[in-house]
Amino acid sequence: MHAQSSAVGRALPLERKEASDLPAVLAEVKKIVTPLMTGFEEYKKTNDQRLKEIETTGKADPLTEEKLLRIEATLAGFETVNQKLVNAEAIEARRAEREKEMQEQLDRLHLKLQRPGLGSEEAKNDRKAYFRDWAHGVIGAYTSGVPNLPEGQAKAIARANAEFKSLSVSNDTTGGYLAPAEYVADIIKGITLVSPVRSLVSVKPTANKSRMQPKRTGQFAAQWVAEQGTRSETTGLAYGMVEIPTHEMYALIDISHQNLEDSAFDLEAEIRGEAEEQFAVAEGAAVVGGNAIGKPEGWLTNADIASTNSGTAATIADVNGQADGLLSLKYALKSGYARNAKWSLNRTTMGSVRKLKDNNRQYIWMPGLAQGQPNTIDGDPYVETPDMPNEGANTFPIAYGDFARAYTMVDRIVMSMLRDPFTQATSGNIRFLFYRRIGGQVVLAEAIRKLKCST
Repeated sequence: MHAQSSAVGRALPLERKEASDLPAVLAEVKKIVTPLMTGFEEYKKTNDQRLKEIETTGKADPLTEEKLLRIEATLAGFETVNQKLVNAEAIEARRAEREKEMQEQLDRLHLKLQRPGLGSEEAKNDRKAYFRDWAHGVIGAYTSGVPNLPEGQAKAIARANAEFKSLSVSNDTTGGYLAPAEYVADIIKGITLVSPVRSLVSVKPTANKSRMQPKRTGQFAAQWVAEQGTRSETTGLAYGMVEIPTHEMYALIDISHQNLEDSAFDLEAEIRGEAEEQFAVAEGAAVVGGNAIGKPEGWLTNADIASTNSGTAATIADVNGQADGLLSLKYALKSGYARNAKWSLNRTTMGSVRKLKDNNRQYIWMPGLAQGQPNTIDGDPYVETPDMPNEGANTFPIAYGDFARAYTMVDRIVMSMLRDPFTQATSGNIRFLFYRRIGGQVVLAEAIRKLKCST
């Protein structure tokens, strides 16, 4: 069951389809539109009554509070469908991007094969045989692994890899890093969308221990000049490299021979499912709050990501109970990032957001499912991220920005299982070792901002 992470991916990767069925999700949306809109109108009416009671008597009626909580629970129950819609749209967008990348790879191969000197009949037959062996080799490597390929197919894949490697160059920061064919190589994706953070960030495969990508680190400024004025060099343009290392996480489980033999269901498949679930949990926690020591870096722990204060010491609301801090956070982000921005917060914080209004006394949370669109916070979609913290002093319960540009995850090895019947044989056990290798870090800090509970 070891994952096959071969060099075949550098030629033209076969992609496993991510689980996305947008039409089915939209069908679910239609079923809940009416109760959602009715519930939200009742929620606004009840919350307005609660606020009025606080203004007149200094506190809300317990019955009003109880009613508001019941309606909030109903609205929260619809969030499962809303998140399905957010995830489905993200998968569709990623699929379109992937198809574009594959077409570009095909175009590059086609262009290379149009080189002068390849027009003879013998050369044409050689190209046909090469393409046939290469195509069969890609499929064979995906299903049974490169070591099991026939000699002709293995040679075809090695030839394709060599040709792709020859395209890359390495030079200094004056521009050589802008030819990154070898640095940003794509391979087969073997992961389906499990953790919600994957619908936010950019996810890239790699066949190496780390992924390197060029980054612009400085810009020049254009200058004005008179008709015959002296023109001097505009300095400042510089490039560097971002390296994202991969880290390993594992699970080790011992199960007795008899338990495996006598169990009424497939126990091996059961523990495999448990491992997948726990790996997803660990992955989500690291991407949000990881310390980058033996694990990915979290966007909440990155010191370069700027923050905006909420306006009060322990909540996301300002001193007037409104959303000024949240809106200040949004509009502090550059417009270029705001076009694809999303909110990240947990379900508890979502309950607080629903109560917030802007200065025009309008609720900033709005249901969008009636139009077949995700629900929004001030017009932007959100992803429920359980690893985001709750409201509290000096916490960062909400993040906002273009996460796909700001954060990159790297898949090195999808979950693999080693079944070891020898190590614990004298104890009557079989040992199962599951492991995955992934990496992740912030690559463009200015594309995200955080909301801090602080005055």
